[in-house]
Amino acid sequence: MSRAVVFAYHNVGYRCLNVLLAHGVDVALVVTHRDNPKETIWFESVQKLAELHGIPTITPENPNVPEVVERIAALQPDFYFSFYYREMLKAPLLAIPKRGALNMHGSLLPKYRGRVPVNWAIIRGETETGATLHYMTEKPDNGDIVAQQAVPILPDDTALEVFQKVTVAAEMALSHVLPALLAGKAPAVKQDLSKGAYFGGRKAEDGIIDWSQSALEIHNLVRAVAPPYPGAMTQLVGKPMRILQTLVAKGQAAGREAPAFYAREGKTYAICGSGVLHVVRFELDGVEMNAAEFAAKYGTEKFEFNR
Repeated sequence: MSRAVVFAYHNVGYRCLNVLLAHGVDVALVVTHRDNPKETIWFESVQKLAELHGIPTITPENPNVPEVVERIAALQPDFYFSFYYREMLKAPLLAIPKRGALNMHGSLLPKYRGRVPVNWAIIRGETETGATLHYMTEKPDNGDIVAQQAVPILPDDTALEVFQKVTVAAEMALSHVLPALLAGKAPAVKQDLSKGAYFGGRKAEDGIIDWSQSALEIHNLVRAVAPPYPGAMTQLVGKPMRILQTLVAKGQAAGREAPAFYAREGKTYAICGSGVLHVVRFELDGVEMNAAEFAAKYGTEKFEFNR
């Protein structure tokens, strides 16, 4: 039986830990994170799953400190598996597992190496993404690929919907290749890093809408940061506004008008740098309202977005 130490968090961590257990891997220790009270916790708890199965867990701020390295080394693991764990593992830790350290990344590597790959893929208008199991090195997301599973990104999919697909893709990729990996027969394909790029993390303020962009570009931003993420933000009638859901409007010509928001025939629209968005859901000053409520309060004139 192969012994593993698992570094895991989030839904991908939860589902992939389940895969290891289903395949009879001896998980000697789970390293995870304490939930951040400032973060919206909408995902499953890796720690609770480990505790359910009687697996010891630790939640160090930094897994690379000597006492953690020593504890893990004493377990003599064959493998590490990292499933959406948020800290980088440094050389002393990576040198411990006898048969290698593997990470599950939420993109089709070498595309979208780095942080929040699902959100970036949507922002950039991709029609496909997936999950990749690869060997870990000290540089993020650049080791040899062991398995991949692709999933489609549909034109109106939100980040949450795509992330749910990627979670299933991760489970499928791991479950499919794990028998060969444990038997020492899994492939290891070198990445061509020239075919992808590294992307950094995103902050709430990165969701501020640039109305000079096209309707499609803004639509991609809206769905990439839709709840449970912070949402796409702007200002209207001097108040903060969150755009929660949009569709690219067909048959709505914007002409050369300045970007603006208006209600018409029971729907609300946003004129963009080019094209028009049907704004399906929005909040104004922290309150979600529909088209009729907006029209009753503000009328049907066009309101330019505040800069």
